[in-house]
Amino acid sequence: MKILVTGGAGYIGSVTTEELIRAGHEVVVFDNLSQGHRAAVHPDAMFVEGDLRDADAVERVFTTHRSIEGIMHFASHTLVGESIQHPELYLRDNVITGVNLMAAAVRHDVGRFILSSTANLFDRPERIPIDEDQPIVPGSPYGESKHMLERALRWYDHIYGLRFAALRYFNAAGATERTGEDHEPETHIIPLVLSVALGKRDHFTLFGDDYPTPDGSCIRDYIHVVDLAQAHILALKALDQGSRSYNLGNGHGFSNKQVIDVARTITGHPIPYVVGPRRPGDPAVLVASAERIRRELGWQPRYPDLESIISSAWEWHRRHPNGYRDV
Repeated sequence: MKILVTGGAGYIGSVTTEELIRAGHEVVVFDNLSQGHRAAVHPDAMFVEGDLRDADAVERVFTTHRSIEGIMHFASHTLVGESIQHPELYLRDNVITGVNLMAAAVRHDVGRFILSSTANLFDRPERIPIDEDQPIVPGSPYGESKHMLERALRWYDHIYGLRFAALRYFNAAGATERTGEDHEPETHIIPLVLSVALGKRDHFTLFGDDYPTPDGSCIRDYIHVVDLAQAHILALKALDQGSRSYNLGNGHGFSNKQVIDVARTITGHPIPYVVGPRRPGDPAVLVASAERIRRELGWQPRYPDLESIISSAWEWHRRHPNGYRDV
């Protein structure tokens, strides 16, 4: 299939592009490079620099690259904290760009749409692990924007037959040999911890150590980015059977202190940390149930252990201490 990947110069989009090409698909990457990196785009992908807010630019992608059969939509603003400070970037831009893309898909008879959604839909889970039947209560304007896009896709499916999968994933982490995590600013724990081992930071700040968990630090569900990419490909194939939504994670969590301890072992660095105040809105435990996608699509994570996830990230960061500036 020929697949349009928006945000394909970003972290998850670039890894998914790599996996799509490995699986024999043809890929067109559309990205404005505001958060992504041109060097992250697979050399066998066709790259188009453009902005999804520009409806004419979106239209040109489909008229220039004909016969697109599916869309994987990663491009968006993604920072929870920023969404609270600047909700218009999320409630306006994320929604407008997504709907622009849906409308173009319908005009050009593209029948498959995969949405990169989020665990931030579940701010107040009734039980852990979090399954798809839990009530959706977005935890921020970022989560709300993804919920609005999921609702829009249901209407586009109902009215036009645009089949979709909304993949709500938890903490993507890890790297491939060529593609890794390089954000500015960086907010994710694993690259931040590894930056201490690289000598780029003096210490890591742990936000709270008095949570009701075994070691007092928050527990999160980490999913290797390659396993995440494979879930997108499985979901794309399954759309012939109808639209669907899936939560994606390993089904068990690791504490922030466990992340630090495993990183110490892998890097051989002491990785000192200081304890800071809790961040507002940080729940003690967030763990996904991925039983539905395992049962329905046969998805099976290949790298479920924290050691594999952090080792792959460390190898990439060790070779690219300055991120994609080293590529």
